[in-house]
Amino acid sequence: MNFRLLPEWAEQDAVMLTWPHQATDWRDNLSAVEPVYVALCQQICQRQTVVIIAHNDVLKAHISQLLSNHHVDLERVLFVVAPCNDTWARDHGPLTCANTHDASQLAILDYTFNGWGNKFESALDNKINEVLVTQLAAPANQYQKIDLVLEGGGVEINEHGVLLTTRECLLNQNRNPTLTKPELEAQLQQQLGASSFLWVDHGYLAGDDTDSHIDTLVRFAPNNTLVYVKCDDSTDEHFDALDKMQTQLQDFQTPSGQPYTLIDLPWPKAVYNSDGDRLPATYANYLIINGAVLVPTYNDENDERALAQVQCAYPEHTIIAINCLPIIHQFGSLHCITMQLPRGFLVGAP
Repeated sequence: MNFRLLPEWAEQDAVMLTWPHQATDWRDNLSAVEPVYVALCQQICQRQTVVIIAHNDVLKAHISQLLSNHHVDLERVLFVVAPCNDTWARDHGPLTCANTHDASQLAILDYTFNGWGNKFESALDNKINEVLVTQLAAPANQYQKIDLVLEGGGVEINEHGVLLTTRECLLNQNRNPTLTKPELEAQLQQQLGASSFLWVDHGYLAGDDTDSHIDTLVRFAPNNTLVYVKCDDSTDEHFDALDKMQTQLQDFQTPSGQPYTLIDLPWPKAVYNSDGDRLPATYANYLIINGAVLVPTYNDENDERALAQVQCAYPEHTIIAINCLPIIHQFGSLHCITMQLPRGFLVGAP
């Protein structure tokens, strides 16, 4: 059977969230962060299910009450109680492939998560997927635990099987140091069904712990479209790298030899925390759900243009703003805290 990673605009059963709690680095600003998670649940539950990973039963009860207080339909919420180190579901969550001949046959891939190159403790996070699959996955789905270190935020794929990533992340010595680029491509071809690769050589985000995840820089949209961040401020520390990235994107070609359609996202003004660290505010870190795209905003003058540009990329979707200023204080954004679970993933899903 030939399986391929599904593009993020494929139909979904659910979105997975791993809820922040007192034993994580979020503890000092939970009062600001939890409303963002509630807002996400409010929007997602209008269109599909939310799967919430709760650190323990006490947290599960707290979340249930919180969502109920904010009129979230708990019939659309499924809980998995599993201890967790942190809440970056995009990177410890599963990657789901579908049979290219029968999309109802799914393969759930559980890659190794090592805290972005052993920067942070991740042993608990690395066990979540097995609990998730045991409790909620449809039994017909294949499940495979894979030794390769790979985070969901590090890869994008489109409907043609083109896999988009950055050299800085996937070829970093803190991930899979014994693998050469051809060896890594061979594994991703076999496991994710990638038919070809686009390697981004430039671009980074200050405050980003992930070694330049692609989901902070460039995203795929349907019909051979790339959505990317562009910096117009020549005095900004990101300008040179993002300018070189744009030039490379302009040179990329589709498998049929045509240039990609490029849609640029504006650059929000610099945001800093109380320690003076620049925070990774990026509009590229949006989440696609059934019929909508949830876009991070930062109380910035460029928010409205970012929403309009995302609408250009996904004209059939409703574009919804989510204020993510509290989230970037932990150096990530909306896409980083979520993982879509495609249609057919959940047992008993309609």
